[in-house]
Amino acid sequence: MSVDVTSTLREALSKLSAEKQRIERQAAALQDALRAVNGASVSRPSTDSRVATRRTKQRSRRMSPAARKAVSARMKAYWAKRRGRASKGKKKKA
Repeated sequence: MSVDVTSTLREALSKLSAEKQRIERQAAALQDALRAVNGASVSRPSTDSRVATRRTKQRSRRMSPAARKAVSARMKAYWAKRRGRASKGKKKKA
């Protein structure tokens, strides 16, 4: 009893491809539902662009000069307080 491996693999591949398409349709339907709930448009991109598009690395947020200055002041106060507590609690041995 010989088994034709090639035809078995092709059959498995076709079944998996059909399953993949079904899952992609379900995922697209869920994305549309989420967009509808969030109030965004429900238009769908074409299948090719949806498959080819990957999420790009998000750009890091930049801190404004005012925010940087505020963080600096907070950290300076934090470390001054820590140094003050450390010097009162511990005495250096000579």
